[in-house]
Amino acid sequence: MTARLILASKSPARTKLLAEAGIRHSVLVSDVDEPAVVAAYGAIDPHDTSLLLARAKAEAVASLEEADGALVVGCDSVFEFDGEAHGKPYEPTVAIERISRMRGRSGVLHTGHWLVDTRDGGSGATIGAVSSATVHFGTMTDDEVHEYVASGEPLQCAGSFTIDGLGGAFIERVDGDPHAVVGLSISTLRSLLRAADVPITALWAGMSEL
Repeated sequence: MTARLILASKSPARTKLLAEAGIRHSVLVSDVDEPAVVAAYGAIDPHDTSLLLARAKAEAVASLEEADGALVVGCDSVFEFDGEAHGKPYEPTVAIERISRMRGRSGVLHTGHWLVDTRDGGSGATIGAVSSATVHFGTMTDDEVHEYVASGEPLQCAGSFTIDGLGGAFIERVDGDPHAVVGLSISTLRSLLRAADVPITALWAGMSEL
């Protein structure tokens, strides 16, 4: 049985991770209203929020005609800091305030993954998992904070930072899977695929048979 993977995310970092891992995939973005999904479930912690949103994205794309016969994976990242859930800041003032508090300290980045198997004769699986990693930030001057925010990079990133871009200069170390900090844990994806009876090698470029 052939297998094809659809990434239910518009994140360039996630598709780059998959490509660099040699995993064939296409991208189909959902139109999930994230704030509405979270509001419908009430108060939940950052760990569960990441899984909830990953599931919403994966199931929304899996319901589309274009996804028939595919494996669909959705991902969502939420940064937990001082007991708060931090998604994308969007506004420079919000990013500056958050990064100023984060410098010299640490927080936990939770990345939820959800896999839906829509293949005829497939496992029918709809399963998920969260990969979490503790991120330790170095000290930053006020000028560095403002210049980083002025670059625009942190505005569209969960937690207001990246590890694979300009923000990597301000991260001292990561305890856990660094891929989870980028936005998609390849090892977690492998585990979900295995639970759906699909070896990750079946998705490697040049290989198509399970």
